[in-house]
Amino acid sequence: MHKMKIAVSSIGKNLESQISNVFGRCPYFIIAEIENKRIVKTKTIKNTSANQMGGAGISAAQIIAEEGVKVVITGNIGPKASSVLKQFDIEVYRGSGLVKEVLQKFIEGKLERIQ
Repeated sequence: MHKMKIAVSSIGKNLESQISNVFGRCPYFIIAEIENKRIVKTKTIKNTSANQMGGAGISAAQIIAEEGVKVVITGNIGPKASSVLKQFDIEVYRGSGLVKEVLQKFIEGKLERIQ
């Protein structure tokens, strides 16, 4: 597996946090770099779209796309955010539980792809 960046919608700021059930209004995104089936680097970005009145999913998707990620893992995603991610060729997978466990499941190919 080549190097790839994955964004996980998260309730908290680290790998021990729970995945957020929502994409557009999750508090944080954890960006993980995966190389040779291992997490080599992570960073946390605050989701500045979370408190928007409308269009949170769309602007969250744009934030993520700017990070150069290829995969998003989240609980649920709305159609608007989904279509923005699709435009950037970003795959979306469904996940729940702890961020680090979900990343491991992704590496092992055990997550369900939404788009």
